[in-house]
Amino acid sequence: MIDQAAAAVTAHTRWVDDFPNPGVRFADLTPVFADGPAFSSIITALSSVAPCAELVAGIDARGFLLGGGIARDLGVGVLAVRKAGKLPPPVQTCEYTLEYGTAAIEIPGDSKILHGRRVLIVDDVLATGGTLGATVELLERAGADIVGVTVVTEIEALGGRARLAGYPLTSLVRI
Repeated sequence: MIDQAAAAVTAHTRWVDDFPNPGVRFADLTPVFADGPAFSSIITALSSVAPCAELVAGIDARGFLLGGGIARDLGVGVLAVRKAGKLPPPVQTCEYTLEYGTAAIEIPGDSKILHGRRVLIVDDVLATGGTLGATVELLERAGADIVGVTVVTEIEALGGRARLAGYPLTSLVRI
């Protein structure tokens, strides 16, 4: 199932050079998600990596699409990890650096929904690991137990995997 999903990702990903900034190569997964069989194979493959998860945390914004599908497959809830300023207070925030600047992510300030729960984190692309690393930090501060981190595409040259050492990490496609 992972091989089928990886083939779909490879066949449908659109690469855009110098976006959003010069020197950055953007992996546009929109065509992958727009293809029903491809999207379905991705959800099935990513759902298989952490069947013990009690909650799926999808990172803003493409992680929302993946997280909802995975959560449905697993029969668990989904948590939206938002870009800063998108949630009403109180919030918990974590700032981080990425390959083309700095950013922050947030979750609701009430950590009762996370405390002691086994959480699978999902996003579309692992590049430098800034966003995923910040998500791990944020969720652990709220009391979550991270049971896995999963992405559709990993850009190995940017070294993001090293930032997530010690956590089970699954990527469908490593380039």
